[in-house]
Amino acid sequence: MKYYIIAGEASGDLHGSNLIKELKLLDTAADIRCWGGDKMQAAGATLVKHYSALAFMGFIEVLKNLRTIFKNLADCKADITQYQPDALVLIDYPGFNLRIAAWAKRNGLRVIYYISPQVWAWKESRVRGIKKNVDKMLVILPFEKDFYKNWGFEVEYVGHPLVKVVDEFIANHSVSEPAAHSFLNSSNVAIHTPVIAILPGSRQQEILTKLPIMLSVAKHFPDYHFVVAKAPGIEDDFYDALLAPYQNVSAVIDQTYALLLEAKAALVTSGTATLETALFGVPEVVCYKGSAISFFIAKRLITIQYICLVNLIMNREVVKELIQEQLTEQNITAELKKILSDAGKQSQLKEDYTALKYLLSQGGNASANAASSIYRFLQP
Repeated sequence: MKYYIIAGEASGDLHGSNLIKELKLLDTAADIRCWGGDKMQAAGATLVKHYSALAFMGFIEVLKNLRTIFKNLADCKADITQYQPDALVLIDYPGFNLRIAAWAKRNGLRVIYYISPQVWAWKESRVRGIKKNVDKMLVILPFEKDFYKNWGFEVEYVGHPLVKVVDEFIANHSVSEPAAHSFLNSSNVAIHTPVIAILPGSRQQEILTKLPIMLSVAKHFPDYHFVVAKAPGIEDDFYDALLAPYQNVSAVIDQTYALLLEAKAALVTSGTATLETALFGVPEVVCYKGSAISFFIAKRLITIQYICLVNLIMNREVVKELIQEQLTEQNITAELKKILSDAGKQSQLKEDYTALKYLLSQGGNASANAASSIYRFLQP
């Protein structure tokens, strides 16, 4: 069968790649075309456009790039029309994918959504469009099944794909192995120097907004080495000026998991990375800041209490969120000191992370479950 998969972010590329691998195990004749990234391409899909050309964050940033966004939509529709897939598989990325879903449904395509848009966070009314335009919804967060049920839409919970991804990485690596030392050497970190990870996001505009503040705390921790996880698709020289003032800061690319395996703590931009950090058992501080206008609008639209997935799933504050004006050098320094030195805090966090993993593991192997569900759904 022919599958057309669209993912617009780094996390979607990861989950899309694992879905593609599982689909190819079930359907040996699978022909897959995608909008995504390097991982989806490596898994065997024909890559049409890289997500790095699609990522626009915040209300103002979207408005500034409307012409590019509309051209991307038109190009995508034309390519789908030419390809004529048996199914369109959409992965998160709602601003783009919900529009494609509506168009695809009108044109008689079967639409499957894997990894629900966060409609429970803001603009719940979008569920009406999802019910109308999506033939099958596969969700990865435990509370999403009940959320959609309250709207009269039956969805399938397949578990969270990150659980298996992280478990496999940990099982195949150890800090005592040479691979770990290679990571330290490539980061200019002395073997016995404790590491603090900085995960500042994957979009240039969010990195420019948050990373300087996150880096500013490095001078308060001279006995630690801070390592920035660079985003794929962004040139190395983009980071050079940001990192240059600091003696105890370096960066890596495509080694985020190796970094988290070594890290004693992490400063993390909100998003999937907060969940990955928790699954590695690393104490973290969540750091978020957007443009003033975008944040002003968001505050009036978003109805959830937390922005971090860890806290949302647990329905309480497990990790500290420093948002907008709270994201300061002083506040990050104070919170980082707590999670590095407070034994009680560390013990509680370990318990909370264990409970979080249990919740996310209940669905089993999410990628395999999703592929199986899609394959069964498409059978005549």
